[in-house]
Amino acid sequence: MAVVARTQLEVSQAAREGAREAAAAPDPSRAVAVVRAFLGDDLGARARVAVSRDHRVGGRAEVTVTLRHRLGGGLLGGLTITLQGRSSMRVER
Repeated sequence: MAVVARTQLEVSQAAREGAREAAAAPDPSRAVAVVRAFLGDDLGARARVAVSRDHRVGGRAEVTVTLRHRLGGGLLGGLTITLQGRSSMRVER
């Protein structure tokens, strides 16, 4: 379970990093790239990233990262769970 908790923290932090980028840059692909880079090759390739952004200063930029995670070994081996992180920030420009 410690691996799941660590992965959930990574997903949440990736959403924060993506929201920070989305707040500063109007191109959503930049926020997606930041999320994928933060998560690394394996997790980044499997993550679904949604970006929504108001186009006015002071509006909301929100990033949601969803990751299907397979538990390995033990009693729950093979069980797949969905991890999600969401973060929003105010649009800067």
